[in-house]
Order: sequence, then C-alpha cells, then structure tokens
Amino acid sequence: MRATVVIRYIGMVLQFIAAFMLASAGVSMLNDYDSAYYPLLLSSFMTALLGTFPLFFVERVDEIKTKEGYAIVVGSWLVACIVGTFPYLIWGGEFTIINAWFESVSGFTTTGASILNDIEFLPPGLLFWRASSAWIGGIGVVMFALVILPSMGKSRHMLTSVEMSSIAKDNFHYRSKVIFRLLVTIYAGLTLVTTVALKYAGMTWLDAVTHAMSSCATCGLSTKNASVAFWDSPLIESILMVSMTLSAIHFGILYATLTGRKNNIFRSEVVRTFIAMMLVVAIVIAISLVAEDVYPTFGEAMRYASFQVVSITSTSGFATADTNTWPAVAIVLLVVCSVICGCAGSTSGGMKVDRVLIAAKVVRNRMKIQLHPNAIIRTKVDGIVQEDSTLSLVMTFIVTYIILVLIGTVVYTLFGCDILTGFTASIACISNVGPGFGEVGSMSNFSTLPTVLKLLSTLLMLIGRLEIFGLIQLLFIRSWR
Repeated sequence: MRATVVIRYIGMVLQFIAAFMLASAGVSMLNDYDSAYYPLLLSSFMTALLGTFPLFFVERVDEIKTKEGYAIVVGSWLVACIVGTFPYLIWGGEFTIINAWFESVSGFTTTGASILNDIEFLPPGLLFWRASSAWIGGIGVVMFALVILPSMGKSRHMLTSVEMSSIAKDNFHYRSKVIFRLLVTIYAGLTLVTTVALKYAGMTWLDAVTHAMSSCATCGLSTKNASVAFWDSPLIESILMVSMTLSAIHFGILYATLTGRKNNIFRSEVVRTFIAMMLVVAIVIAISLVAEDVYPTFGEAMRYASFQVVSITSTSGFATADTNTWPAVAIVLLVVCSVICGCAGSTSGGMKVDRVLIAAKVVRNRMKIQLHPNAIIRTKVDGIVQEDSTLSLVMTFIVTYIILVLIGTVVYTLFGCDILTGFTASIACISNVGPGFGEVGSMSNFSTLPTVLKLLSTLLMLIGRLEIFGLIQLLFIRSWR
C-alpha cells in the first residue's frame, strides 16, 4: 500500500472541509464578527494548509488499489473528525479535548448526540459549522468530495465501493460519475427546499438553514436547547417530518420518482415497508399515550408520536417531547425503530429496512423449505432475485451489529450506566440515531458520561457510519491478499 497516495487524497478532502469552515467564518462575519470568527478562520487556514502540503510532494496517480481505497475512505473520516475539533477547541467554552472530539464525531457521522448543556450559548458561526459538519457527513465525507475532484478519474469507482454499502449500490443503475452528481443534486436541492419552507414557517434564516442541513443529513443537531420543541409549531414539525422521511429514502429512488422512472417510491417494496412501519408504530404509540393519559386527545398524541417515530426511524434525533416519560410500549417500539432505521442509499444509519426485509424473507423461505425440502425458493425484493452473496452479507451484518450492541451495552453498564441507558446509548451511537433513553434521553445529552464512555460512543458512531466493516476491515489490512 502506498501511504503517500493515501495522504494525497485525504489532503484533497481536507481542502473541501476547509471551505466549509471558511463559509462558517463568513456567517460569523455577517453576525457582527461573533466570537467564533477568528477560531473558524484560523481552523480553515490550518485545515487547508494540512491538505495542501501533500499536493506539492506527492504525484497524482490514476489507479488506486483496494487497500488504498479503504485507507483513503476510513482515513478521511478519521482526519475529518480530528480537524473538525479545531473550531471547538480554539473557541473554548464547554469544549475540552474529549468534548470537542465527541461533538465533531457526532456531527460528521450524523449521529446528532451532544455533550453541550447550553447550545444557545454558541455563537452563530459555530452553530453553522456544527450543522455543516453534519451536512458534509450526511452524504459522505469522500462521496461529497468526489464531485469536486475530477482528477481522480477511474479511482472514483474504487472509493465509492468503499463508501457505499452493497445494498445501496444495487439500486443505482447509473455510471459512477452520474451517481456522484445525482446524489449531491438531490441532497442540495432537498436542503434548499427545506430551508425556504422552514423560513416561511417562522424560523430565522440561521435556524432554517441549520435545521434543513441537519434534517437532510438525518442528524438532528438543533440550535436550541429544547430542540424542535422550542417552536411548538405543527407546521415546522410537518416540514421537518417530510424532509426527514425523504432523506431516509434511497436517493436513487427519489431521483427515479422525480424523473418519472419505474423504480420510484410508489413501486418500491422497501419504501412501502419503511412508510408502513412508521405509520403503524406511530398509531400504536399514540394509542398508548392516550391510554396512559400522557396526552388528552388522540390527535395531540398522534402529533407527538408521529414526529418522534419519524425522527428516530430516520436517525435524525430531533425532539418535541421527553420520551423518557412515555409508556413502556412506546419506548420499546422506539428502540426497535432505532435498530431498523431508514433505507440503504440514504443519509440514514442503522441496520436499514432493506436488510431487515431481506432477513425476514430469508427466515420465511427457510420455514417453507422445512415443510417442502425439495422446493427451490428464491428470495426476492421488488421482484429481483437476491444473490446468495447478498443474503450472506445481510445476515453477517445483522449478526455483527447485534454483537457490537451487546458489547457496547456491557461496557456502558460496566462504567456505571443503568441497563436502559447502556443498551439504548449503544444502539443510538452505532445506528447514528443520537438520543437514547434514560440518562441519554431526547431531552438530555451525553455530557454526564465519563470520558471512557464518551470515547466508546464515538467509536460506535464511526463503526456505524462506515457500515461496520469499513472500519473493522482496516484493522486487518496487513493480512489482505
């Protein structure tokens, strides 16, 4: 593996991130040069400098090997999270080294968990950078950068193979170059529409653009301590629900819908399953909330239940209510949603509806074979037969996910967390959901956790965002053939 090649392309990603830091400094300038202006300006300069050096000393190459592809993608995520701490550390406040690292990783991985006790104390420029890190991470640190790196040539395909899951790629029937532009066009367009809608609904421009960036990245970082509950507006909640739902659907299917192709959201079995799951869960939770007298009417209960279900299932993590006070059945259903989450090919994290649907069909077909041993039964999704290799990868992913959640739960409880906090924090981090229950509930944060658990949380966030095997495989890179 050529380390110089890896460093060169990570440097290109750093230049891209530096541009967003500079844009955040511009927001500070527009807000009377708030206290984040110089930290952001200095961070942008430092990040750009780190990214520029390799371009002078390392020659460009057209072909990237498999090992190098993995190292570039994983390395870009790790380095992005490191430089993402610069604005926080230089600005100060609540940002110790571990807190700055936590906030940076949470943003770039679109987890949306926080260690901040007073978000509204942050200056506008820093709030914009916080949302920017989530927006960059939403579509992928490398994936986004590929659009502005024409020099990479054939290497684009290698890097996208590492960045995207195999299930997500199955629905992209376009050339690699088209995929990048398609993703960013849908992503940026949805963010713009959401921003304008939120401004019309009553938010300021800063709140509108940061919440739009966060919802389209399915991150859930808010500018308010009370999150979306601050506005207590059904219109704002409705706009965000639509944005979060669309962002949790495969972007290729969204594009197909807009262009009138057949594989659209109305024909997709995965999308129908995703929407049906959220609808059924929201209704059941609303009924339980009325039965337990949490809300007086079904309409009011449905309003809060549906928002939390969409927020959790899309892995956004915005909040309009304290779900810790909800009935046990509501908490259990929301935990299930935290595990399954959105669709492959979206900005959503978690196990993905696609994998759960395939796994359910594998189990069903296995039961049929038990009754009819000589039958040949194929597993199909949207009428397409799934290859044995895909089925194997799906089952391996699910088993590994469960093992990691259990390990995380043990470590959380080992360092003092109760079982509810430990279990849901583990799921919230590896699924990139953000809020869990107990000490890390929707109206709480991760600030009370000890340093070792904050580090564990960031590790789980990175593992989840890189589809588990992206990070794990790098540990065994020396043994590759």
